[in-house]
Formats: sequence, C-alpha cells, structure tokens
Amino acid sequence: MKEQELEIKLYLHDLAAFQERVETLGARLAQARVHEINLRFDTPGGDLGRTFQVLRLRQDTAARLTYKGPGEILGGARLRREIEFTVGDFEAARALLEALGYQVSVMYEKYRTTYELDGVQVTLDEMPFGNFAEIEGPDPVSIHAAAEKLGVDWEARVVESYTFLFERLRGKLGLTFRDLSFENFAGMGVSPQALGVRPADG
Repeated sequence: MKEQELEIKLYLHDLAAFQERVETLGARLAQARVHEINLRFDTPGGDLGRTFQVLRLRQDTAARLTYKGPGEILGGARLRREIEFTVGDFEAARALLEALGYQVSVMYEKYRTTYELDGVQVTLDEMPFGNFAEIEGPDPVSIHAAAEKLGVDWEARVVESYTFLFERLRGKLGLTFRDLSFENFAGMGVSPQALGVRPADG
C-alpha cells in the first residue's frame, strides 16, 4: 500500500519523441500501454472536493481504490497523502461506495505507459485533452534530477490534477459535459493555452 505521492506533470508537445528519449536513457518498461477508466466519487454536496480530498476507483490491469488528501508543494513537486490498494471487483466496489452515499462526480480516462528510471517512475499519459508525462519519486531531488536528465523544462511543470485542468478548461470553453472522455473530446483541438499550461519538451 502506498502512503504518499510526490510528483509533477509535464505537458508534452511530442509524446513519441519524449518516449524515445525515455527509452534511450535505459528506462525499464514497468507497464505497457494500458487503458484506464477512473471514477471520482463525492458526496451529493461535494464535501470531498471542497476539502481537496479525492476518493477514486480505477480500472486498468486491476481494480484499485484510492484516497488522496489535500496537497502541498514540496521542492517544486506536489505532495499528497495517498492510500491505494487493489480490490477484487470493480463493479462491487462501485456499488459499495454508492451504498455508502457517494456518487460519481466525474469519469476520466487515459492511456498510460509506465517506466522506471533511476529510482523514479515516469508515466506517459494520453489524455482526451492532450499528452502528459508524470514523474513520481521519493523526494524532490530525485524528481528534479530525472526531469533534467530527460531534458524537459522544469519551469513548465504542472502540479494540478487532470480533473483540475479539466474544470478550468470547462470554464474557459463553456463545456457542458461532465466526463473527461475521448468520446466527448473527439474532433476537438485543445491548445496548451486553453489548459493553462505550456509544453515542457520545447
């Protein structure tokens, strides 16, 4: 069970070139490209979101239930308490959460490829609104060193969550749909400016 998360995100202009760079540096493929479905739960009154807490159920190669606490910035990366564990049945876990009074506040999906590099985890995330990398490590020094080795712009890092970026985008573009899905974004070009980010890979 993980107990904390320390990470940064990087918006990528060229995902393929970045992946080639990761592999050239000798990173180990920890998980081949996999499709993720994520359900964020909240109370009907939005109590968790209002207090910057996350209750998430994820389906990828397994079903995983995750709690995240409010975040803080540590050495330029975002630190959050994280409790995550696998559950045996995705639909049963969803039914349990709904029986307790929680409801799905947003669904978001992505394709994720995961690498291990020098003691940090580098994930490549294909989101409906653009491509990102995440660097997660045990301390800010390791994360910063990995970013430097990967040749990305540290000042372009993103510490907000994907759902936060989505909410900001919904406000800017006046989007009325609830879910961050590939279907909802089909045919829609989203600029980094609209997301409030800039490419970290030049």
